[in-house]
Amino acid sequence: MTHDIAALAVELTDMAAADHRTAVHANSDDAAEQLAWRRLTARHGDRLGEIMAEYGWPTAELVGEEAARAAWLVAQHADRQLDIQRRALQLMQQAVSAGAAGPRELAFLHDRTRVNEGREQLYGTQIAGVKDGAPVPWPCEEPERVDELRATVGIEPFDEYVARFS
Repeated sequence: MTHDIAALAVELTDMAAADHRTAVHANSDDAAEQLAWRRLTARHGDRLGEIMAEYGWPTAELVGEEAARAAWLVAQHADRQLDIQRRALQLMQQAVSAGAAGPRELAFLHDRTRVNEGREQLYGTQIAGVKDGAPVPWPCEEPERVDELRATVGIEPFDEYVARFS
């Protein structure tokens, strides 16, 4: 079992490394590069689905901090696999409630899943585009409360977040 968990941790961190290497192609003008990105994230999403079915949410306690963050990244990028994102969100919510995962990452996954469902986000973590050199978020459910909600999960105010990009 310990060997399986160690192998799982390595597999998850390898998936995140591949994700980081190819993420630049997500919005590439080259159709082949975009397709390669989509295939990679779909493969990773499928594998995360299998991992969640076997182990539940891969928490830091189970697989270590780096691999747990890698699992979150894979879920975050499973944009065309809403079933996987919803399952990850559900399991991660349980892990956060149990103190086994961080509310900050959960907030990002929560927003990402809602945007992919065509719904308004809560925390303003997902960026729709850039206008006049500044990132513009996807529509938010309660825009006037975004910074208050962000603070509850340890995310900096939206204006500070945006300032990092300009």
